[in-house]
Amino acid sequence: MSKKSIRFFNDREVRAVWDEEHSKWWFSATDIVRAVNDEEDYTKCRNYWKYLKGKFRKAGIELVSVTNQFKFQAPDGKQRYADAMDAECVQTLAKNYPNNRAHKFLDWFTYSDNSIDGQSKKKAYTLIESGMLDSMEPGTVKCLQQIHAYLFGGLYDFAGQIRTKTIWKDGTLFCRAEYLMQNLRLIEAMPETTFDEIISKYVEMNVAHPFMEGNGRSTRIWLDLMFKKRLKLCVDWSKIDKKDYLEAMRRSTTDASFIRSLLEGAMTNRIDDREIFIKGIDYSYYYEQEE
Repeated sequence: MSKKSIRFFNDREVRAVWDEEHSKWWFSATDIVRAVNDEEDYTKCRNYWKYLKGKFRKAGIELVSVTNQFKFQAPDGKQRYADAMDAECVQTLAKNYPNNRAHKFLDWFTYSDNSIDGQSKKKAYTLIESGMLDSMEPGTVKCLQQIHAYLFGGLYDFAGQIRTKTIWKDGTLFCRAEYLMQNLRLIEAMPETTFDEIISKYVEMNVAHPFMEGNGRSTRIWLDLMFKKRLKLCVDWSKIDKKDYLEAMRRSTTDASFIRSLLEGAMTNRIDDREIFIKGIDYSYYYEQEE
């Protein structure tokens, strides 16, 4: 049970573990209740799940008997067994939930894996696990293109291709297309031997925004690859709040101190910890979700 995933609904974590024997994901029942009810209190959600189990048992709904138990990290940081449901079971729960708040959750749950982001996220997991990153040259434009091509190949016809059009996002103008290739060559030549140098390079690549879509997801992997190969460190993205990150990146076009401070507080030497990188993918894609 080493493969773990975190998805987000209503800004609530929905954790999952991979069942190698049966080739499927199992989702935390308590997390689903928290997400549907938009409830902060973990104990309340756990108790409500117990109530739901009893209610479904009496109603003869085939849910409890197929619920399994896997280890999840509890609020105190310890790994404890907790109820988990497979995708079919999750949909049964949502369809029979006592109120209509589960409808939106069900739409999200059944759609997410078929969306471009859902499919790209699966590709990102595979990229991390394949070992392909080890053969890429960190800090290069080619490396970033390879990452982008892998994440979005078959999803966008421009996967891995440097854009030829000028783009804006939320009022921010990124590097004009006519200057982009020249700018990318300058960024590639920037040093990456210290933490500050790597942050500066990352910030400049964000300002360049070389692709039509998928820049953030690709560039965060590119950043971690530089940290891993140059400093034997990586970012534990689960320690970085979404709003804080987005605000820091918005400010970084004129002042990189905020993103530098944010990342510095989330660095770890657990570069061989598979879970760190899998969680990193989950959070990276979460940052891109629309509010």
